[in-house]
Amino acid sequence: MKPGSAERPALTAEVAPPAPVGGIVLGAGVDIVEVERVVAALGRHGERFLERLFRTGEQEPGRGGRTWVQRLAGRFAAKEAVLKALGTGLRRCRWRDVEVVRAPSGRPAVRLHGPLNRTAAELGVAEVWVSISHGRRYAVAVAVAVGPGPAGEAVASTAGRERAGSRVAPRP
Repeated sequence: MKPGSAERPALTAEVAPPAPVGGIVLGAGVDIVEVERVVAALGRHGERFLERLFRTGEQEPGRGGRTWVQRLAGRFAAKEAVLKALGTGLRRCRWRDVEVVRAPSGRPAVRLHGPLNRTAAELGVAEVWVSISHGRRYAVAVAVAVGPGPAGEAVASTAGRERAGSRVAPRP
């Protein structure tokens, strides 16, 4: 999609189907978060921390419950993993541009918004799949960006787009 063209709907992955025909893994990311750091940030910054990093729907499920902070840490790890999978970091987006939601099946799903959604389109990302796990001390997430790749680029090549830890090279 060319800059300035109509914005595509927010990228979302409600169900994890097989990779699209002709699609490839464009990037993978992983992140681990210490739950205690999220507890400390909530203690220092409270609602400001939540509003800066999470959309309302990400904050509310189970709010105040026994594992609520663990789930927040998992969502934060997922946001980091998605940014790594896309190879973008926070250069052109905000934390809230990555929304981690629950699909009707209960599995985590990702919605991209604003500049990050446009960047994903430019990179040829059709979907981002995410898996999250958490315990009392740590939360971890893995994200995989899949799609046909940028328009006009050979699907079998990732030359020139590789970044340490964020891109997956094609199989020989």
